[in-house]
Amino acid sequence: MKALIACLLFVVALPVLADSSANPLCETKAAKIEQQLQAAWAEGLADKAKGLSAALDSVRENCSDKELMHELQARIDKARDEIREREADLRDAELSGDPGKIAKRQAKLDEAMQELKAAEAEFPR
Repeated sequence: MKALIACLLFVVALPVLADSSANPLCETKAAKIEQQLQAAWAEGLADKAKGLSAALDSVRENCSDKELMHELQARIDKARDEIREREADLRDAELSGDPGKIAKRQAKLDEAMQELKAAEAEFPR
């Protein structure tokens, strides 16, 4: 009887174990949320912890690596578009010759480039 119960538990747990390894990006995302959740509890931020707990439940129930890859690719594409816009703004500022405008536009371009680097760093190779 004990062997039967152990076998049944194994059979029931097997899909869960297989599912977690089938979505490594989702597991990474869940781990990051868990770290934030622990930090929120440690700092006594109950409202933040409640929100993070809901986010963690959502990731565990609905996350797929394919969906995350699409979201990440969209973020990278958006960052590249932003860089193109910022480069055009910088060229316009350079044509105007205004050092203040040039510095401001360069800073915005640098910020857009950092966003792209951050998104690309998350992209699995």
